[in-house]
Amino acid sequence: MKVKNLLILLSCAALLASCKSGSKKHAKSEVTGWNYNDKNMGGYQVAKSKEQGNGPGLVFVQGGTFTMGQTEEDVMGDFNNIPRRVTVPSFYIDRTEVANVHYREYIYWLNRIFDPTADPNNQKIIDGALPDTMVWRSELSYNEPLVEYYFRHPGFNDYPVVGVSWKQASDFCLWRGDRVNEGILFNKGYIAKQSIQGEQQENNFTTKSYLLGLYQAQPGKTATSKKNNPLKTATGAPRTTVSFEDGILLPAYRLPFEAEWEYAAYGYISQNPNPSTKEGKRGEELITNKQVYPWSQNVNGLRDTRHGSWQGQFLANFKRGAGDNAGVAGGLNDRAVYTAPVNSFYPNGFGIYNMAGNVSEWVMDVYRPLTGLDQDDVAPFRGNKYQKLYKNQNGEAEIDSIGKVKMVDVTDEESKNRRNYQRGNVINYLDGDSLSGVSYGYGQTTLIGDHSRVYKGGSWNDMAYWLSPGTRRFMEEDEASSTVGFRCAMDRMGSPEGNKRKTGNWWKTRRQKR
Repeated sequence: MKVKNLLILLSCAALLASCKSGSKKHAKSEVTGWNYNDKNMGGYQVAKSKEQGNGPGLVFVQGGTFTMGQTEEDVMGDFNNIPRRVTVPSFYIDRTEVANVHYREYIYWLNRIFDPTADPNNQKIIDGALPDTMVWRSELSYNEPLVEYYFRHPGFNDYPVVGVSWKQASDFCLWRGDRVNEGILFNKGYIAKQSIQGEQQENNFTTKSYLLGLYQAQPGKTATSKKNNPLKTATGAPRTTVSFEDGILLPAYRLPFEAEWEYAAYGYISQNPNPSTKEGKRGEELITNKQVYPWSQNVNGLRDTRHGSWQGQFLANFKRGAGDNAGVAGGLNDRAVYTAPVNSFYPNGFGIYNMAGNVSEWVMDVYRPLTGLDQDDVAPFRGNKYQKLYKNQNGEAEIDSIGKVKMVDVTDEESKNRRNYQRGNVINYLDGDSLSGVSYGYGQTTLIGDHSRVYKGGSWNDMAYWLSPGTRRFMEEDEASSTVGFRCAMDRMGSPEGNKRKTGNWWKTRRQKR
C-alpha cells in the first residue's frame, strides 16, 4: 500500500513539474508562429533585445546633420574643405586622446604575448608598434629630454602619445577592441582565467578568431553552469561560447572617420535650446552653421558670456603667435609649452576634451582635396578597400602565425556584377574618369597618394587657424609627428538617440475600421 501511494505521489510530482515547465512562456515568431528558445520547437535561439554597452573611455555622440568643411576664409589656399551638408550616424568616441600610459599598456601586452626572449623574430612586432620618439628632434632646438623621457616618464603618463603613425594607431584600436571583449567574456564567466594567463601568440584572443571558433579557450564558470548560463544550445544545454547575436560583445574600436571627428568636435548638441530626454518629445531642429571652434555656444566663439566669466581664458593648447607657445612667467596662458594632459581644458557639448589644440589627430580617411564634392550624404568616407575571409581548400577560415584571422582583398572580378559597387578597392573612386582607373602619381606629380591619410585639429605648435574642426591636413600613413596623436571610436548599434530610446516616431495604435 505504501509503495502504491509513493508511486502515485511521484506521478503527481512529475505531472506538476511537466505542467510547470510547459507553462513557461516563449517569445513567438511573427512570421512562422514557432517559439523562440524552445528546444521542443526547433530550438532557434534569439537574444532578448538589449541596449549596446558603452566601451571603456567612450562617450556617446548622437548623430545628425551639419555643414562639414571650412568656417573661415581659406587663408592657406588649399581649396580642400569646401562646405557641404552631410549627416553623421550616431557613434561613440573617446572622451580624451590616447595617452602615453594607455599606449604603454599596449606595448606591455605585446611583449607578454610576443615575447622576444622566446623568439627573436618577435622583436619586429614590438619595434613595429613602438612610437617614434625621434619626432621630437629638430635641427635648431634642444628637445633631447623629450626624445628620451616623454613616452616613458610617469610625469607624462596622462599626456597624449605622439610619434605614432596612422598604421600604428589603427593597430592599437584593433588591439583595444579585442582586449575589451576578452575582458567582458572573462568578467561574465564565459572564459576561464587560465585562458588569459596562458595565452600564446598563435592562440591570443581576437574577437574575430573567437567568433569563428578559431580561438581555443577554457570555458569559465558561467559557461558550464546549467543554472547560471542564459545561453542555450538548440537542445537546451548550456552553450559555452558566445555569438555576436547574443549582444554581449561590443563592436570593434577603430579610428573615427573624418566626418565623425569633425561633427564630434563641434559639440552641436549644446546649440539646441531644449534637448528633451522624454520619449515623444524633441528639442528644436536648430544648428549654428558657421561655428568656428569646439567650445563655442555662439558664432562669436564664446563658451559662456555670463558676466564675461570666460573672457581672456585659453580654452585650448595652441601657439598664440610666432615665438609664443605658453605666455609669460607668472601668467602662462595655456600652462603648456608642449602638450598638456589629455583631460585638461574645457570639454565641448558632447563632453569631449581637446578637440582643438594639444595634438592633431589621425582619422580613417584617405586624403583627397575634393572628396567633399564627391562623398555620400550619409557617413561620408574615402578609403574603402573591401576584404573577405580567407578560406582554405576545405572551406575553413584560418589564423596566421600571430593569431589574427586571415583576410584577402575582394577582387574586381567578384564585384563587377554588383549594383552598388564594381571594384574591390574604391579608394580612387571618382578620381578622374567614369571607371576610376586613374591614380595619383605619388612622388612624380603630387605628394598625394593612396597611403596619404587625413589628420584633423590644431596642435600645441599650431596657430589659431588650425583649431577649427573644418581644417584638414595629411601625412603618409607610415609617418609620424610630435604634433599628431589619435583617439578611437566605435560604431553605434540601435537607436540613434541613445540607450532606452526608440527609433522612429511612435503613436498609439489605431484600430482599423471594419
